Amino acid sequence: MAQFFDIHPDNPQKRLIQQAVSIIDRGGLVVYPTDSSYALGCHIGDKSAMERIQRIRKTDKHHHFTLVCSDLSEIGTYAKVSNSDYRLMKTLTPGPYTFLLKATSVVPRRLMNPKRKTIGVRVPGNNIVHDLLLELGQPIMSSTLIPPGSHQALDEAIEIREAFEHTVDLVIDGGFCGIEPTTVISLINGTPEIIRHGKGNVDFLEQ
Repeated sequence: MAQFFDIHPDNPQKRLIQQAVSIIDRGGLVVYPTDSSYALGCHIGDKSAMERIQRIRKTDKHHHFTLVCSDLSEIGTYAKVSNSDYRLMKTLTPGPYTFLLKATSVVPRRLMNPKRKTIGVRVPGNNIVHDLLLELGQPIMSSTLIPPGSHQALDEAIEIREAFEHTVDLVIDGGFCGIEPTTVISLINGTPEIIRHGKGNVDFLEQ
């Protein structure tokens, strides 16, 4: 049975943040709010938890996992970032954007795209995520919480708890955070390429 934490979206309770991180450190799978929608998250080094996400989402080996990072400096540990990439990401983070980049050797191979050796990274603008990441001290391996057969993320924590209380270890209620996915921008080939239009505005890239 999943635990359920009601965490204030503006002033997250430190005690609950610490308890949530303890669950992640022990191999737990958590549902948490971001600046675009609710997501599934776990420890970056936990293969078992990653496989649980795959079973819940019913994804294949080509599914792009995202490393949710606390800031741009952390991204540089896990992805190869050029000066121009950095400048672009600096203007868009924190925010509802996911960037596809070549992964560094620090990233477990099971998290990369098997052919292109890429990884998705992002820095959300959400206080709960920010505090979770600071307490954890490393990225959260993440995937948007979209039920199988649906094209839309769930948006109510109570409904999420009812649907997944036997398949996750913790549901964090951070209030309504949206149902629109992030905008995905590929920075793999040197020029920004929009892979998916989402919540993040990209008009300036399309002019």
